[in-house]
Amino acid sequence: MVKKMPLAFVLVNVEAGTDKEVLENIKKIPEVRTAYMVYGVYDIIVMLESDTLERLREMVTKKIRQLDKVRSTMTMIVMEN
Repeated sequence: MVKKMPLAFVLVNVEAGTDKEVLENIKKIPEVRTAYMVYGVYDIIVMLESDTLERLREMVTKKIRQLDKVRSTMTMIVMEN
């Protein structure tokens, strides 16, 4: 049986006009599988994958949220994939 790695989607709200800059910085994080600019309440959607839930949490709190120009995030951890 193949162990599935924890997966999460993170919605990111950034300061106006900084979406491309923040997206480039997010894509530099090794655990980021993909990230896109989107229209709506949030500016960027990120898919993260890591070996543990704790490491996933650290990526959001210590890397994404700490990026300059990030205003807020909403994290959704996938229960089944």
